This record gives sequence, structure tokens and C-alpha cells, in this order.
Amino acid sequence: MSHTARTTHLLYLHGFRSSPQSMKAQKMADWVAAHQPDLTWWCPQLPPSPAEAIALLEAGTRDWPTDTRAVMGSSLGGFYATVFAEAHACRAVLINPAVDPARDLAKYIGELTAWHDPADRFFFRAEFIDELQAMAPGGLREPARYQAWIAKGDEVLDWREMSARYAATELHLLDGGDHALSDFDDHLPAMRRFLALDLD
Repeated sequence: MSHTARTTHLLYLHGFRSSPQSMKAQKMADWVAAHQPDLTWWCPQLPPSPAEAIALLEAGTRDWPTDTRAVMGSSLGGFYATVFAEAHACRAVLINPAVDPARDLAKYIGELTAWHDPADRFFFRAEFIDELQAMAPGGLREPARYQAWIAKGDEVLDWREMSARYAATELHLLDGGDHALSDFDDHLPAMRRFLALDLD
């Protein structure tokens, strides 16, 4: 895959119950501000409804150039990033991406709190499971557009299922690690290269 054009617009999608305050989102935002201040960076707070989340992304990126946009996503955000990348044929970096969130999140129906602000409560509705099932992408049309980071030590998602789903991509299977990818800094240079952020 040739990276001829630098990425000019980057979307970051956080995980379930997370927010733009997540460690990885903050680190990425800090890097962009320091090294690529001209980059259009967007890390929206995603609504609990998957359909509303995708509609928000579509509306917010409607005017983005088609050939220099890219997306990053973690956990449920990795699932959304796959949906987005399949729809727009853009590069995607996935961090411990959810493979079957409709199955995994069925047990969370009810009132929940946000990780970064326990005072922020939201209701995860049964129909959200149907929305996840309806948007589930099939096989990846262009696996070379994806870079996947999967930690064998993930305490939330099964690394075997994730690595099978993204086997044809540029797959980085990490011994140990955790769901949050706490050693994110170590992997950021390779992510930036894949996203065509480091072209100098």
C-alpha cells in the first residue's frame, strides 16, 4: 500500500463507556497539537446509540477529503472505525477492536455510568443491540488499509477472536498487554507511519 498523501483529517473513536478523555485519545490529541497542528483532528463524544454514533460521524466528516482521511478506534470504537473505514475506503488503526459488540454488550442493557465521569449516567437500551447487528460489516474489502493492535493480555475481549477477524491486516499481536493498551506510547510511531502522519 503506497502512502503518497499525508493524512489531513483524523477521526478518533473511543470505546464503550469511554470518552475523549481516554488515555489514548488524549495522547493522540497531544501529539497532533505538538507535531501536526494543521491536521484536522476530531474525537467526538459518541452517543450510546450506535446508529446515532454513526450518523454523527457521517455528518461530522461529510466535508472531509476522501483520499486523505483516516480513522483510529479502540474497543467498540474499533468496531465503529471498521464500519467507517469500510464505508469510506480509508486507512484505519484499530486497538483491541470489538468483533461482535452486539453479543458482548447484551449483558449491559440498563443504566450505566461513564468511566471518566461517574456522575455521567446513560441508559443502554435493548434496541442498541439491534443497531449493532444491523451495521456489522462483513469481510474486509481491503485488509491492507487496516493496522490492528491486539494484546494477548486483553482482560475484556478475546485476542484469538480479534486476531482471527483481522488476520489479513497489518496485525500486531502483542504478548501480554491489556485492553487499554497501556504501552500505547511504544506503538504510536508505527501507528503514525501507517496513518501517513510521519512523512518527513
